[in-house]
Amino acid sequence: MSSLLSNRLTKRILRPAAALVDRRIGRSTGPLRSDLDTLRREITELRGQSYAFSLLFDKTGRNGSRVPTPGQIDTLVRQIVAVTGEDATAARRNVTVAFRQVIALETLALGRLAGSTSNVCGKLATVPLLGPPNRDVLEIGTLYGLFSASLARMLHRAGTEPRLTIVDPLAGSQLQPGTKQAADPTGTPVRMDVVRANLALGGRPGAEARVQQGFSGDPEVRAAVSDRAYGVIVVDGDHSEAGVLADLEWAEEIVAPGGIVVLDDYGDAHWQGVQSATEKHLAGGGSRLEMLGQVSTSAFLRARA
Repeated sequence: MSSLLSNRLTKRILRPAAALVDRRIGRSTGPLRSDLDTLRREITELRGQSYAFSLLFDKTGRNGSRVPTPGQIDTLVRQIVAVTGEDATAARRNVTVAFRQVIALETLALGRLAGSTSNVCGKLATVPLLGPPNRDVLEIGTLYGLFSASLARMLHRAGTEPRLTIVDPLAGSQLQPGTKQAADPTGTPVRMDVVRANLALGGRPGAEARVQQGFSGDPEVRAAVSDRAYGVIVVDGDHSEAGVLADLEWAEEIVAPGGIVVLDDYGDAHWQGVQSATEKHLAGGGSRLEMLGQVSTSAFLRARA
């Protein structure tokens, strides 16, 4: 039957009948016409709502859409359960709260959060569930400061008011040695005043954050922020193998016992140096850090006591 209906001759024969049905529907003044008019109005309204929805969630001014699929959220929940040992209810709650926060803060912010929706929400949801041993947080590479502001809020809602330290060159645009970076989709410069404005969205911890301008490999930068043992260290700076290795070696020196080290873009095919450096650093078993697992494109390590 399907082959008959798709036959060109059959379509030509049925075309007059189809046209007659269309005309009769068009002249209909009964329930069918009323239902069709209602359907047209609803479709028009839905199209308008869809446009407004897209203004909030589409990729304009970002590096990707902020609309996750149910499958992506389910995957995040499973990965978080595997890494943290928490139950699925707690993992799903944190992912949901993280997503709402990403949309809220990015709507108000200058610039954007770097990374896919799964990547960002996975980091934000996982870190509090791992129970960092203290409130000191170091982010190596911040771009616009929004991830630190978001993480501060997630930790605060979990009962820890964090103390933030950020290291970034703040050189006007995103930097990655050896790669040519396209203009940022937001059109916003990477500067101290922009970062400070965004950190204020993180409440008091964001407003009081210590921001050290410079590269994480600079001795004077390291000396300025190595005054404490950090409960959380987010490594999101130089993505080359050499750069990640250097940051991991430094992280080992300044992470608190039981502290969490997060490696952004681990397993991302665009940034293979992150995973190769991590595997090299952990090879042989001499590191203080042990791999807990991966959520989206972030690896989570814990420092041995």
